[in-house]
Amino acid sequence: MGSKARMGFGSLFFHYVLLALFVASSYGETAGSSSGGRSLAQCNLFQGSWVYDESYPLYDSASCPFISKMGFDCLKSGRPDENYLKYRWKPDGCELPRFDGKDFLQRMRGKTIMFVGDSISLNQRDSLACLLHAAVPDIVVSSDDVKFEDYNVTLSRSLAQYLVDIVPEEIGNVLKLDSVQQNAQGWLRADVLIFNSFLWWNRSNPGRPILWHRWDYIQDGNQILKDMNRTEAMAKALNTWARWVDSNIDPNTKKVFYFGIPPTHMHGADWGEPGKSCVGETEPLMAKTYPGGPIPQESIVRGVLGSMSKPVYLLDITFLTQLRKDGHPGQYNGGDCTHWCLAGVPDTWNLLLNAALLEWS
Repeated sequence: MGSKARMGFGSLFFHYVLLALFVASSYGETAGSSSGGRSLAQCNLFQGSWVYDESYPLYDSASCPFISKMGFDCLKSGRPDENYLKYRWKPDGCELPRFDGKDFLQRMRGKTIMFVGDSISLNQRDSLACLLHAAVPDIVVSSDDVKFEDYNVTLSRSLAQYLVDIVPEEIGNVLKLDSVQQNAQGWLRADVLIFNSFLWWNRSNPGRPILWHRWDYIQDGNQILKDMNRTEAMAKALNTWARWVDSNIDPNTKKVFYFGIPPTHMHGADWGEPGKSCVGETEPLMAKTYPGGPIPQESIVRGVLGSMSKPVYLLDITFLTQLRKDGHPGQYNGGDCTHWCLAGVPDTWNLLLNAALLEWS
């Protein structure tokens, strides 16, 4: 992959510490400390365990008007068990700040938060909309983007499964590994950008029956290819995206996050139960490591972020999400082991996002 696809321990540690310091500076020793006395600055927010919490979920999905029709509302789809709603992420040695929707809206007043990527980005956007709606249920909202008009806060979404452009040409639709100009046209109107790209790189068939997902060729430099190694293609695309961020983002006015690799739970062998999938799973995996190990492409993401000149905060949700084999729609949405129930796991992704944004008001 070359040097841009590698990241040493020092660089990775720097990203974790930077995010922790970012949170701790607004909370101080008292609010950022656990009973063991460790502040968030000494805490890896992404290493910990899921604990049962009777106060969860953080909202009632039946009262949230923003959940996509893709089957994210698992209770509405007929899921009878509810324990999956009751788990809270507990980092080792500290606590995540509890989400305060009114405070979040006040801090983000006048800003646009944009989720860029595939349907996992939609999953996360819908979750944040529900968290905020639970705090201000009577507020006026618009229907396209989710806009909390009393605060002038907009939650937006940009569909860009590969981040880089798919351009129609005479030979067909071409996935251009060196271009984001088409997709990026709207990105700069956002104040907070959360990028995500993985699931579509991992597919053997890139969704050709679905026109807005379809590509017929990949362009790599001057080469037009029918296909290529997808991990290599993803690395090239992420480096193109990174160059755009470095050239266009002013970190004094905009904050950029990269959402870590979202796992699926299609193969039970990954968590030590061969022959199973997420279907029928009702409890998290209680473990300090994931039996299936890290997702190989995680190292690519860390390497790209480590090569950048502008700060991008890694929401390193992979491990904590790997543990939640119980959090998918499963049999209540056609065996879906890719997306996530709402309320559910995406709410924790947004608690981590909120922790990172506390410094910036």
